Amino acid sequence: MRVMLTGATGFLGGHLVDRLLADSVEVTAVVRSQSGADALARRGVRSIVGALDDPKAMRDALRLPTDCVFHVAADTSTWRGHEERQTRTNVEGTRNVLAAAQATGVRRFVHTSSVSAFGQQEAMLTERSPRLGKESWINYERTKAIAEELVLEADASGAIEAMVLNPAHILGPGDTHNWASLFLLIDQGRLPGAPPGSGAFADVREVARAEIAAWRHPAHGEQFLLGGVQASFLELIQATAHELGRKAPAKAMPAGFIRSYARVLDAISRVTGREPPLTPQAVSFTCHHLQVDSGKAMRELGYRTTPLDTLVRDTCNWLRDQGMLKPR
Repeated sequence: MRVMLTGATGFLGGHLVDRLLADSVEVTAVVRSQSGADALARRGVRSIVGALDDPKAMRDALRLPTDCVFHVAADTSTWRGHEERQTRTNVEGTRNVLAAAQATGVRRFVHTSSVSAFGQQEAMLTERSPRLGKESWINYERTKAIAEELVLEADASGAIEAMVLNPAHILGPGDTHNWASLFLLIDQGRLPGAPPGSGAFADVREVARAEIAAWRHPAHGEQFLLGGVQASFLELIQATAHELGRKAPAKAMPAGFIRSYARVLDAISRVTGREPPLTPQAVSFTCHHLQVDSGKAMRELGYRTTPLDTLVRDTCNWLRDQGMLKPR
């Protein structure tokens, strides 16, 4: 079996590569840099250097007969200064990957979307929830919703057999800049406070397993929400601080204060042209109370959730092994 993968050098993509190679699947990856290609080559992965919005790179990556495309890559920025780049990556990139897969006769397409494609809703998200991301003021939510729609339309037309996965907040070993940034701030004693929202924390290893299960699922045109343990951001921060032996805040900061602070930073960034450390978009996510029902994925893909303490401990152990955390 042979697959093509975008986002192979990323957090989730790296875990997916590990599982595919362990199953003796040949992997071709599209990467943005030669250094990324070289690192993957040492693991036995054939790589093509190119951007997602480069149709030629997509066709080159699918030159060999391919059983499935895993489209994992995405631009997750929450800064308005990156919106044009983000749209080019998330929307036009998905369009190009789909077109190349269809043109070369690939039948299966597993698309990694996000719960953000549903927008920020107060009710528990299920696969039947309204998809409000296209109307969002947050470009990330908007672009993920549009890209997901492109994939499902291609499936409905009969051009390809697609499956869509919608992970929530992904934690686990291998993370160097997503939630790991929070862990590092806690370790360094530089976390200003805890936001008042809550999330559904998915284990990256289980998300990677779900990706492969979706490929092998007999159906197509299906969507699967991949949530995890429900916890407030304060609970996540306190669990991390406990694991690291650091101090943690006793309560969350007021949402109004965080939103006001982010607006001030945003105004400054409009003058300097520099990305601020906190954006109104990021604050919107961390003040929201996300709830995700993973029941369908559990029943059909064998998806599992991991206790928060275990997930935090495994992540901290990996960061410590990489020398990114202070000794206890």
